[in-house]
Amino acid sequence: MTNQEIEIEFKNLLTFDEFTSLCSAFKVNSDDFFTQENHYFDTPGFALKEKGCALRVRKKGDTLTLTLKQPATEGLLETHQTVSEDEFLDMKNKENGLINGVISNILKDELSISPSEVIYFGSLKTNRAELSYKDGLLVLDESNYMDTSDFELEYEVNNYAEGEKLFHELLEAYGIPLRETKNKIVRFYEAKACSLTGEGDQK
Repeated sequence: MTNQEIEIEFKNLLTFDEFTSLCSAFKVNSDDFFTQENHYFDTPGFALKEKGCALRVRKKGDTLTLTLKQPATEGLLETHQTVSEDEFLDMKNKENGLINGVISNILKDELSISPSEVIYFGSLKTNRAELSYKDGLLVLDESNYMDTSDFELEYEVNNYAEGEKLFHELLEAYGIPLRETKNKIVRFYEAKACSLTGEGDQK
């Protein structure tokens, strides 16, 4: 599989109480959640992060998908490429850097990043529930990474302006404040940086 799509989504971090309240309101129970793992890659100097990009392998069931996210006019441009278990392990263990394919070509030709420099940084596991909501997809996430857990609401849509309006109305309806919410990969890297510097032990 190789394809591209524009991802438009709105997200908001939740407290545990807000998360459970939304699960109750939308009749989401434990059986509605499934688990997926994100495995993050960048260069040692974070060349992708510096360009506002993100690179991950997502494991969902038995499927492994390599995804590059790049900034777009609205949302993010996602490029997907299916990888095998052996290819994933090679990248994770730095056998050959990033595998060949469309994403490797984008790194070289568009971003001026050498695929051979790409290394593995770690993983984030998410328990996720998805439900349809007003022409979009509403997502409730519980993520675990670097001895940290957080809860998040996402709303994936096709129309930016309409999606933003509906998302803000939803938060207001349930008394949830709008919070500046960074992407999962940014939260992961910040937690990793704290663990490396020992800042997490000082809090």
